Amino acid sequence: MDTVKVQSEIGTLNSVILKRPALEIENLTPDYVGDLLFDEIPYLPQMQVEHDYFARILKNRGIEVLYLEELMAEVLRSDAIKEDFLNAVLDESNHLDGYILKKVYEYLMKFTAAEMVAKIMGGVRKDEQGLDISAKKSLLSMVALNYPFYVSPMPNLYFTRDPAAFIGNGVAISKMNKPARRKESLFIKYILENHVRFKDTNIPKWIDRDYRFSIEGGDILVLSKNAIAIGISERTSAVAIEQIARELFAKQKDITKVLAVDIPKKRAFMHLDTVFTMLDKTLFSVHHEIFDSNGEIDSYIIERDDDDSLLNIRPFKSIEAALKETLALDEIELIPCGGTDKIAAAREQWSDGSNTLAIAPGVVVTYDRNYITNKIFRDRGIEVLEIPSSEISRGRGGPRCMSMPLYREDV
Repeated sequence: MDTVKVQSEIGTLNSVILKRPALEIENLTPDYVGDLLFDEIPYLPQMQVEHDYFARILKNRGIEVLYLEELMAEVLRSDAIKEDFLNAVLDESNHLDGYILKKVYEYLMKFTAAEMVAKIMGGVRKDEQGLDISAKKSLLSMVALNYPFYVSPMPNLYFTRDPAAFIGNGVAISKMNKPARRKESLFIKYILENHVRFKDTNIPKWIDRDYRFSIEGGDILVLSKNAIAIGISERTSAVAIEQIARELFAKQKDITKVLAVDIPKKRAFMHLDTVFTMLDKTLFSVHHEIFDSNGEIDSYIIERDDDDSLLNIRPFKSIEAALKETLALDEIELIPCGGTDKIAAAREQWSDGSNTLAIAPGVVVTYDRNYITNKIFRDRGIEVLEIPSSEISRGRGGPRCMSMPLYREDV
């Protein structure tokens, strides 16, 4: 069996990577929630209860649940990799240099692999006991006391969908758009290159984190064995989409079409999967506010050109028409988040009513708070598995955002 294989959004899910929320959430403060891409501060104990419920739903369906933090700790059992990884992390903590950099490095190297991972994810505070830094030797320590961290916390890590996306038997490792999330894709890079489960499997990279233009996993949907959709969004650039299309056409021969969807560039619609997900072979969830007053949205089918250095790109105004052609279907149905009630739609979109995780054809995991949308799904014959979401939804991402599928069965 292949180590990774994702050839659809809806094939029965066999293996997935999650990240349990931890100290990084507790290190959110009102002064820095915006910089760290949060709108408010969740209550961690309840957040963990809800995330554990999510993991239990998956396990009860026979899905292997791997945890990002545990995979990374297993990688760092090698001292050489531990040193290399820590240097990479600190190199991307832009305000560290010289004396401070040396001291933070020495401090973190004292920890076990699991403790180091927790510290890097959770953030290194300036007032930590055991971090021996003389204020007389560091101007940073003396004048930048208003920012309490030497290494910033990474509260968005529980959205494991974004740092990478598995497509076919390969992976797109994200060039994250926002500074607060740049380090996240380091974890998946080191895991794939060094973990015993992956390192000898030669998983091809369709794009890597050092690519110049940003692309994030939440914008990538694997529609079928032959087609993917990617959002042109606040976080993913058109240039990166062209680059990954060229790589896929050249090396993943099954893929013949890339559907680029130009969604509004604003935080509420930060990724394609926050406004559009696949429920079954012909059923999709969508948020109506991505459409213009004529019910249209600019979409583009990208295909190979006879000249391998070029792409053939055809524009569409109708997402339905573009999807039908991309998937070779006669009919599709777009199910609106919140139905026809604009107030319900806006409210439930705020808590990711359209961000569903399909774990099998016609079986999706959703937040319980989006009860209007969930009822509409059920009325269309979808099996809906709800998870409690009073706190976990405060990070502005749903069940699809919180999961990185590694392996799905063929549809």
